[in-house]
Amino acid sequence: MPNETVIDIPHYATLTLRHVVLDYNGTLALDGALTPEAAALLGPLCARYDVHVITSDTFGTVAEAVAPYGVTVKVLQSSDHTGEKAAYIWELGAPHCAAVGNGGNDAQMLKAAGLGIALVGDEGCATATLMASDIVCKQIGEALGLLLNEKRLIATLRR
Repeated sequence: MPNETVIDIPHYATLTLRHVVLDYNGTLALDGALTPEAAALLGPLCARYDVHVITSDTFGTVAEAVAPYGVTVKVLQSSDHTGEKAAYIWELGAPHCAAVGNGGNDAQMLKAAGLGIALVGDEGCATATLMASDIVCKQIGEALGLLLNEKRLIATLRR
């Protein structure tokens, strides 16, 4: 069984997170290359959660880029990437997943996950994905930082 992090957010929810599912291009990577910020935080993230990278692998670089971290890589195979990403979250156990993405094909994934984080990075963020999220971050370091320091998550989501 994966590690489990329980985060009690007053007047919002108690999250029991096991998995972090990350889009690759536009989220962890720019033009197929893992960003330095993502590279620095993937190790600590993997120590705390089961980390998955889900991607169409447009540049063919994901496997080599994330190999040092021991993450699970899911390369999308269907013609419906939006549905395939959401189905992956459901297979893992949606309430126990945090998902991070920016593209239009990430909207259903973020909506299904127990915690959905939209990222407005160098590629921007699709409006549907923004609206499906619980939190919006400007950079991947901010998003992963929320998952590594739960007090930041509590401060953002408490009501």
